[in-house]
Amino acid sequence: MTALLLSLHVLAAILTVGPVAITASMFPRAARRALAAPDDASAAAAARLLHRVTRVYAVVGVAVPVLGYATGASLGVLSDAWLITSMVLTAAAAAVLIVLVLPGQRRVLEALDKSPSAASDPVRRLAMHAGVFNLLWAVVVVLMVYRPGSTTGAGL
Repeated sequence: MTALLLSLHVLAAILTVGPVAITASMFPRAARRALAAPDDASAAAAARLLHRVTRVYAVVGVAVPVLGYATGASLGVLSDAWLITSMVLTAAAAAVLIVLVLPGQRRVLEALDKSPSAASDPVRRLAMHAGVFNLLWAVVVVLMVYRPGSTTGAGL
């Protein structure tokens, strides 16, 4: 059962967090392109599509920590420091996504509809927030692979 849970956890992470990380990073560039050419409907459509993909995969991505928790419980490592740290960083990444990235994308899209010149400042912040989100996930991945104190020999 543990192998199945771990497989599902890794698969969910690859199939959900990957797309969110990519679309969150691509959105600022698409938004800048839409700002530079307000009459280009395809540029605005690309930004809207990236926002939709980010939003949908973020919701589906809830499976990653749920399956991770189940896997950790199955392995008996829920009290290990590396896993607790990973859970805290995962919660921080989720908070950045929910509180900063998704609302920021929505604000930029609204500004594109109303006043394109008002959207340039939030785009810069949004790029930074996406970078922080991706950095948090990168650290979680390293912790998942490295697992300090592991007896599997996977340590650096």
